[in-house]
Amino acid sequence: MHELSIATAIIERADELARADGTDAVSTVTVRVGELAGVVPDALDFAFEVARDGTALAGARLVVEQIPAQAWCGPCAEEFPVGMPPFFWCPRCDQPSSDLRSGRELEIAGIEPVPA
Repeated sequence: MHELSIATAIIERADELARADGTDAVSTVTVRVGELAGVVPDALDFAFEVARDGTALAGARLVVEQIPAQAWCGPCAEEFPVGMPPFFWCPRCDQPSSDLRSGRELEIAGIEPVPA
């Protein structure tokens, strides 16, 4: 389960960011996970709960914002959902697209400190 290594990396980076802002404890970590990132949100949430024990994020919760996969169609000049499994053909003009605009994200979007 690679979600455990991802959760560990999120905890380490969130801890670094919190300490840089002068915060010792974190209540919430929000991450953006793209539909095509290869991460199972429920597995990431479980892994986060396991990996946070004994860290500055021991009481923190993980909020996962799921980002849908979107591709761009040049001939139509519009975005369209790619779906899962991904299908890169424009539903409007039936042309293939190689321009993925979103869906591969895996990033920390925010950290909230424990209220004083």
